[in-house]
Amino acid sequence: MNTAFLSVGTNMGDRETYLRSAITSLRATEGIELIERSSIYETAPVGVTDQADFLNIVVRLTTTLAPLELLAVCQRIEQELGRERTIRWGPRTADLDILLYNDDAIESETLSVPHPRMRERAFVLIPLTELAPECTDPVTGRQFRDEPAIQEGGVVLWGAIEKDGTGDEEFV
Repeated sequence: MNTAFLSVGTNMGDRETYLRSAITSLRATEGIELIERSSIYETAPVGVTDQADFLNIVVRLTTTLAPLELLAVCQRIEQELGRERTIRWGPRTADLDILLYNDDAIESETLSVPHPRMRERAFVLIPLTELAPECTDPVTGRQFRDEPAIQEGGVVLWGAIEKDGTGDEEFV
C-alpha cells in the first residue's frame, strides 16, 4: 500500500462544493482510501493575480495505484468538475496535485514528485504540516515545517475540520 498527499484547490463558483465533489470522487475511486484531510485555507492567487481567491486543502490517502495512475485519476476528477486549461495559473474549478508519493522522488515528462513548487507555497505547506507535522522532503531531507515559505503569510483558515460522531470529517 502506498501513501500519498494531494493538494486540492479551487477558485471558481461554489468553491466549497468543488472541494466536496473532489473528495467524493477520490473516495469513490477504486484503489484509493482517503485517510484524512486538512482544514480549508483561503489564499490569494499565485501567478495570475487578477482572479478570485482560492480555497485549498491537503488530503492524505492510501492507494494501490501507481503514481501515473494516481495522476490520471486527479486529471479525470479535474475534467469531471469542469476544469479548462486555458491560462497557466488561471482560474479553475478544481486543481488536484500529487505532492508526495511515499518517500519517492519521481521525475518524468508528466509527473514530478515531490511537487516541484510546493516548497515555495505556504498554501500547500500549512495544510500539509497540519496533517503531518514531521513530514520530511524526500529530496532535501528537510522537514516541510522548516521551509521559509511557511512563514510568508497570506494563508487564512477558512474552515476547520469537525467530526460528526461517525468518524467522518465535515466541512465547517
